[in-house]
Amino acid sequence: MFTGIIERVSKVVELNTVAGGMRLKVFSEAVSSTSGILAPWQDLSTGESISVDGVCLSLIETGDFLAFDVIEESLRRTSLGDLQCGDLVNLERSLKIGDRLGGHYVTGHIDTRGRITAQEGDEETMWRIEHDREAPFRTVSKGSVAVDGVSLTVVDSAADHFTVALIPHTLAVTSFGTKTVGDLVNLEMDHFGRWVEALLADRRGTSS
Repeated sequence: MFTGIIERVSKVVELNTVAGGMRLKVFSEAVSSTSGILAPWQDLSTGESISVDGVCLSLIETGDFLAFDVIEESLRRTSLGDLQCGDLVNLERSLKIGDRLGGHYVTGHIDTRGRITAQEGDEETMWRIEHDREAPFRTVSKGSVAVDGVSLTVVDSAADHFTVALIPHTLAVTSFGTKTVGDLVNLEMDHFGRWVEALLADRRGTSS
């Protein structure tokens, strides 16, 4: 479980095909446009869960690099399969009991991919993100959504798209400052919304 409050941004340094998927390596040191280079986490343990661009992955190697194995299913359902060396990814360690919940409950289980189709704004940046309307994914205006692991508030919502507003701080401390129109992003709907959607689908199936 995560909160959608990104702890650091790191650079992809290696992508290798392995049996059943891909091995992803990122620098242990983090790149932050507001505070420069951040030192590596000191208390990481192999096997712990880390959100990488919103995808919950198990850490298999620590040291100068952090390594993760990404299975084929995750490569198909998320944007991780489109990563290239040099790309920046958002990282967040799993929530500990007693931590502040600054964003919202995020599971790291991606519902679908979206594409940034419009970007505008001056003091804040507005993104329009389109997605497959048949995907098991819904948003509501003023509700929460996780985009590449970042907890955001939905501005406007429709069956096949939604909009979010990004303040300069968010652009500075996440990978969003490098994103542009046409880029794919990982989407996770609000965890409680999943239950509502499942219950409504079950009710519709029962009444038909």
